[in-house]
Amino acid sequence: MSKILIVEDDVAFCMMLKTFLEKKSFTITTAFSVQEAISEIEKSEFNIVLTDVRLPDKDGIALLNYIKDFKNNIQVIIMTGYAEIDMAVNAIKQGAFDYISKPFQPERIVTTIEKALQKQIELVNISHETYQNEVTEKHEIDQNDSSFVKGISVASKKLNEYVELVAPTKMSVLIIGNSGTGKEYVASSIHKASNRSKNAFIAVDCGAIPKEIASSEFFGHLKGAFTGAINDKTGHFEAANGGTLFLDEIGNLSYELQVQLLRALQERKVKPVGSNQEIEVDIRVIAATNEDLSKAVKEGNFREDLYHRLNEFSIKIPSLKDRTEDLMLFANHFLEESNVELEKSVVGFTEKALSAFKKYDWPGNLRELKNIVRRSVLLTQSDFVTLEVLPSEIAHATGNSQNYKLFKNENEKEMILDALEKSNGNKAKAARILGIDRKTLYNKLNHYDIKY
Repeated sequence: MSKILIVEDDVAFCMMLKTFLEKKSFTITTAFSVQEAISEIEKSEFNIVLTDVRLPDKDGIALLNYIKDFKNNIQVIIMTGYAEIDMAVNAIKQGAFDYISKPFQPERIVTTIEKALQKQIELVNISHETYQNEVTEKHEIDQNDSSFVKGISVASKKLNEYVELVAPTKMSVLIIGNSGTGKEYVASSIHKASNRSKNAFIAVDCGAIPKEIASSEFFGHLKGAFTGAINDKTGHFEAANGGTLFLDEIGNLSYELQVQLLRALQERKVKPVGSNQEIEVDIRVIAATNEDLSKAVKEGNFREDLYHRLNEFSIKIPSLKDRTEDLMLFANHFLEESNVELEKSVVGFTEKALSAFKKYDWPGNLRELKNIVRRSVLLTQSDFVTLEVLPSEIAHATGNSQNYKLFKNENEKEMILDALEKSNGNKAKAARILGIDRKTLYNKLNHYDIKY
């Protein structure tokens, strides 16, 4: 399979193009800025780079120049709007294979890619068969290394940075986040990036364990220790020995079990119910909660010493409504998962469906988004998820009344300047804040002669 890097900061368009090309048997990686693209190129081999000419940090010409200086065998195809044809023609003069104007017919981009691939084969002087085998091997490696979408918003980048910082340490971590935000995924990410990654990751829902058997669940028991104990049982602590124990909804533990848990963490020893022998355990504990544990401590419902033992480092996961830039990244990721699970081949979402997604508040966060996308894929009988298959509360969402109402406000210029200031000059991010596409923002900047 041929490997293509798409560089495009319009997330919805990027993911739709990715899905289309994957259906044509190409292996696709995405990047949303020049810097991110260079990072991908440095760690992977690509046959084609398909890049927009306008990007948030630099333009596509800068990326083209980098490729020609350091990766000259990669063929570059420029995507451009009608108003940027001159820039695209200039890119060809500087070594781009070709350009294609938006909007374009999908089959035309496939034809252009195939021509670029043939050109690359001729340049590197290898047989087509050998070329395909080499790329297929790389694709299989990439598939094995694939991971969940990390997100590109400021909140997501901060979250990912915290995970990378704390993972290699021995510190206990307290993950705080609303229901459905992905607390177990973050805990698993920490485990996978730690030196315990080859050992067990044991996840425990503390709210689902009946009080009567909690000690047995955590520390194990011997046969005959109590009525119903017909066999020896290994507890969660022993099962996680050498690895990581993830305690979800830690605030639901009874006070009695909190005492036992604190002792086990302090002494790194557990005693199964009915046994006189202690078992040494080497575990890292990651706890998670959707409650305010500090408030629970003040009210006497959670032990302060246990709270501090668990909270050596805390990570707060943002709600989906606070990371709107990531919405369509996650939606398209869940679309791909649902296609595989349900054996469907839905390409993407219609404009009306996308608009409804962006207006909805997603109180159930990523879990709700995943469920809605799966349901929508199941109901979809065409290539695109439409407004009609969405639940009424999403289809008729009115959005946040504080959103910018561009084109309907006489203070339009001030709104644009305010968005640019909030985004630190990042035009792609400013466009998202304003609720308009990037090309419209550039037109407005020219109209008002705004230099930012």
